[in-house]
Amino acid sequence: MSATRHRSDGHEEIVALDALPLSAAIRRRELSCREVMQAYLAQIERFNPRVNAIVSLQAESRLLAQADERDRQLARGEWLGWMHGMPQAIKDLAATSGIPTTLGSPLFAGQVPEHDAIVVERVKSSGAIVIGKTNVPEFGLGSQTYNPLFGATACAYDERLSAGGSSGGAAAALALHLVPVADGSDMMGSLRNPAAFNNVIGFRPSQGRVPFDDSADLFFDQLGYEGPMGRSVRDTALLLSVQAGADRRAPLSIAEPGARFAAPLERDFEGIRLGWLGDLDGYLPMQDGILQLCQRALGDFRSLGCEIEEANLGFAPERLWECWRTLRHWLVAGSLGGVHADPAKRALLKPEALWEVENGLRLGADAVFRASVIRSDWYRAIGRLFERYDYLLLPSAQVFPFAKETPWPRSIEGVAMDTYHRWMEVVVPGSLSGCPVANVQAGFNAEGLPMGLQIIGPHQADFAVLQLAHAYERASRWFERQPSPLLAN
Repeated sequence: MSATRHRSDGHEEIVALDALPLSAAIRRRELSCREVMQAYLAQIERFNPRVNAIVSLQAESRLLAQADERDRQLARGEWLGWMHGMPQAIKDLAATSGIPTTLGSPLFAGQVPEHDAIVVERVKSSGAIVIGKTNVPEFGLGSQTYNPLFGATACAYDERLSAGGSSGGAAAALALHLVPVADGSDMMGSLRNPAAFNNVIGFRPSQGRVPFDDSADLFFDQLGYEGPMGRSVRDTALLLSVQAGADRRAPLSIAEPGARFAAPLERDFEGIRLGWLGDLDGYLPMQDGILQLCQRALGDFRSLGCEIEEANLGFAPERLWECWRTLRHWLVAGSLGGVHADPAKRALLKPEALWEVENGLRLGADAVFRASVIRSDWYRAIGRLFERYDYLLLPSAQVFPFAKETPWPRSIEGVAMDTYHRWMEVVVPGSLSGCPVANVQAGFNAEGLPMGLQIIGPHQADFAVLQLAHAYERASRWFERQPSPLLAN
């Protein structure tokens, strides 16, 4: 599209572009960085009040000044990278210099870091302009994005419902074209559940793929990873190309350069073996309609030439849950134990955070060691699964989007949820494995609510997972077929 057409038709055509063609138009100077910033700010002004996805939005004058500087750089022949001049909102768990980083907690309402997290450094180095933050649940705990500072984030497909979490703000912002791509993070499905709830792509990379230095501990804290989200797999992979790659500040980071993920994703999948895990042989309760949607989506994989068979974990899911609870208690208690020790600060923690910390403080070293052994056993077990299958598939969530006033689902099809995160258990096998996992769109139920499907690949096979996700996306085209109804009004 020409710049003339963009200018005559208004901002809608600019924000409708995928990130890759948007980047190309900026580099060719068919679109100015100022035009792009104005278009996205107009889109945010129009739709963000309906979903509350972007918080701590920076002043328009400041953002336009940065966009003008990006234009001057291009005029001088300086191109910083594929994100040059593109607006980017950072998940409100990652440190961002000069912009509040609240973690969704009143305890950090006034926190303005002086430094950037590694992922923020890298998008800025690629030319992105940070416009603000995306909303999160308090401390990222729970797959429901609400907090006492900013309120709840709504689903892009029904503003009465939850966007999921903890990258709920990022997912809703993407679906409504408030940002071209989005960063997120995932401990317990936070790049997968909200992507499923908002019909976008989320990618949890292999352990160590995206370097992370915002934790006091750099060695044991290995359950949560940062990663990319996008409206397409191609855009998601391109953001990963910026995020990935070793950093001396992250001792367990993978050395392979991120540039690999900018390569073409096309591949032949004839004869590739997929294992369908479903509801783990009836172990996981699923809201009616989810399994049916995902099973129908398997037809698109078959159309690629993939061979699909029902698979079994070969591992007791109860052991995975025991392991998960113990390690999560331990890590949350480690990060929030100091806050909990202060009665005044403790009073400002949400009940779920208190529960995690208090259970963690009661743990002994033997319990933590046993949990780590279970995780090690599971890593060996999933390795055996990948001797039989090239990829594993299962749903991305156990429920469809629910009322945003509900802190968490208390039951699924009559089965009581005994913790605030039991309804998210379907993501635990992927999280504990350290393997790469993509959420792809699986379709919609009769009420027009989206669902997603997890693609799990062997450890460090991130590119291969993105290739299958890309091929499936081209076969299914759910984002094109069913955009957010909010965009029409």
